[in-house]
Amino acid sequence: MRLALRQGGDAAMVVGFFVLGVVLFPFGVGPEPQLLARIAAGVLWVMALLAALLSLERLFAADFEDGSLEGLALLALPLEAVVLAKCAAHWLVTGLPLVVAAPVLGALLALEADGYATLIAAMALGTPSLSLVGAVGAALSLGARRGGVLLSLLVLPLYIPVLVFGVAAVEAAVSGLPPRPHLLILAAFGVGALPLAAFAAAAALRQALE
Repeated sequence: MRLALRQGGDAAMVVGFFVLGVVLFPFGVGPEPQLLARIAAGVLWVMALLAALLSLERLFAADFEDGSLEGLALLALPLEAVVLAKCAAHWLVTGLPLVVAAPVLGALLALEADGYATLIAAMALGTPSLSLVGAVGAALSLGARRGGVLLSLLVLPLYIPVLVFGVAAVEAAVSGLPPRPHLLILAAFGVGALPLAAFAAAAALRQALE
């Protein structure tokens, strides 16, 4: 967290990309409130996924380049715990600002009032999964040429369930239907990704260090 806050560029870049990407949509599709309200949930989630990708490549890259990752691997602390700590810091620096910015941008897209609480809840439940799954992709692409492209190809297909159920939760709330089933699936996806991402990313990091 201290390193991330000391640099500060990643968080600003993620939020800036998220805001600019959403702001461009009314210019592209037109300012009609009905049209913007219909696509608001999808636009917000797609831009959140793309924004989260921006900082994933640097999740382990700096430690790998300066040799710190080898020192972390030799600690008594399991490497899986180091991965989870990295994911937690990544979410606090990048995912949490997306959760805060989402309702403000929802107002720009004329999102209906019934969808705001569900949007915040869905973002809060879904964005940790983005960091966890992204950590696996970042570890697998560590040290590879054009790692950013490889990371996107690895991670984006795995983000689809989060996108689908995140959008579905908001649309259900707007339509007057209960969003709880979709939110529970998002929570289950995060709970399942927690141990799987830790072990998979740690195994990929050990492979990269050999």
